[in-house]
Amino acid sequence: MLKIEPRPQPSKQMAYLSPLIAVGLTLVTGVIFSLLVGLNPLSAFHAFFISPIDDLYGLGELGVKAAPLMLIAVGLAIGFRSNVWNIGAEGQLTFGAICGGGLALYFYEVESAWILPIMILGGAVGGMLWASIPAFLRTRFNTNEILVSLMLNYVAILLLSYLVHDPWRDPDGFNFPESRLFSDSALLPVVLEGTRLHLGIIIALIAVVLGWIFVRKSFVGYQMQVAGLADLAALYAGFKRKRMVWIGLLVGGGAAGIAGLCEVAGPIGQLLPSVSPGYGYAAIIVAFVGRLHPIGILLASLLMSLLYLGGESAQMDLGLPSAITGVFQGVLLFYLLGADLFINFRVKITKTVATRSVGEVAS
Repeated sequence: MLKIEPRPQPSKQMAYLSPLIAVGLTLVTGVIFSLLVGLNPLSAFHAFFISPIDDLYGLGELGVKAAPLMLIAVGLAIGFRSNVWNIGAEGQLTFGAICGGGLALYFYEVESAWILPIMILGGAVGGMLWASIPAFLRTRFNTNEILVSLMLNYVAILLLSYLVHDPWRDPDGFNFPESRLFSDSALLPVVLEGTRLHLGIIIALIAVVLGWIFVRKSFVGYQMQVAGLADLAALYAGFKRKRMVWIGLLVGGGAAGIAGLCEVAGPIGQLLPSVSPGYGYAAIIVAFVGRLHPIGILLASLLMSLLYLGGESAQMDLGLPSAITGVFQGVLLFYLLGADLFINFRVKITKTVATRSVGEVAS
């Protein structure tokens, strides 16, 4: 029979190679999928990975989609490293967009250089407030932060839908569920001429640097890493678990809130019923593909961004459905988890010895 048992010493080299293995297997799966649906694999590969970034505008779009993924994943990784499982980044992104976008609407008639920094701060505070709900319930009542943060995603999305359908709806918008277009002082400036690449990419890169400093250089980051590797050792050393829960959730919520603000103040330019194509969920995959390390997350966010662009390109060039992006995101995560399973565990074949009762032997 087959038995799965822990490896005495998992390979560190394979732990870093597993994302590459997962990417390679995802590509192989893509080739098989192309053959099954009657597509030329080379044409499909070109549509997914070459066509979206074959010009300056495409490279700018790669950065536009990578920025929120990068920002959210860095924040989530802080909590994940200490086993604080924030699955509510989508809701925190949405509530950050509500708070930051609400400030843009409140100061609609004001032209000032201070509007944008106030909006960014509002987005961060909004995301942190939304993340504080599961943090409080976890530390006060020991509720499961996975379930609470996940359910709050739907609450935030429905709240945004209510606001743009009624109180914040544009009076000149022909009854469409959308807010006013933000004023020029409330929009993120473009950093690459001829593209839509905006200041959000700079904010995301700064987050990567700050995340690396926090993880590698700060004592709190060390405490959270110890708690993730050996919770009992962290308790014995006097590290406060409740403090780590609050830090993990608030950092993730603040990063997601800023990402939400950057979306509505960047490529969207207003509040809509939906301001994210699922960045909060995709960032979880990005964090794990990047091995919860800021530099790995930077590279993984570019890969995930390319999958988004490739899915859109495949819809137009190959006639594939929009769900193809989610399919390959799921396949990538599946192979990553599978690779991690065999890195940390091994399959052992054991022989079963047949036993017979005393009566059978006597007979």
